[in-house]
Amino acid sequence: MGSGKTLVGALVAERAHAKFFDLDHLVEHEAGMSIAEIFATSGEQVFRALERKVLPQALQTDSVVALGGGSVMDDDNWVLISERALTVYLEISFESAWRRIGKLAGRPLISGRTASEVEALFEGRRKRYEQAAHRVDGDRPAGEVADDVMKLWSA
Repeated sequence: MGSGKTLVGALVAERAHAKFFDLDHLVEHEAGMSIAEIFATSGEQVFRALERKVLPQALQTDSVVALGGGSVMDDDNWVLISERALTVYLEISFESAWRRIGKLAGRPLISGRTASEVEALFEGRRKRYEQAAHRVDGDRPAGEVADDVMKLWSA
């Protein structure tokens, strides 16, 4: 959360003349409701099941996908992503992530949690993120981050 993956992903897709998919938006479309509503009415397990369902649709040739922050924690998702995609971890510090997301409403995994609780979630996911094929410094302007991702795409 807060790494800029949606903004950077859209920039990369535009520059590469590729399709862009935001996994969270695909889940919302599939469910017919917002992520916050999914969590409130059905819980995280249903949300994760919807992620698993729509992920293969997003992982198309010549597409850029902004994955939900927790989607890669599912081992089956991770295998599929690793097999079908160039994976890029937009690496940011927790402090940057917290500045970007700490006051945003509508994020069920952080709503009502303290910064230290969110940091524990952030750190718990970091090990999986670090398994990505490539790491890019995400603590910079989105255009610069997109430039670096484009270099990887081109290679």
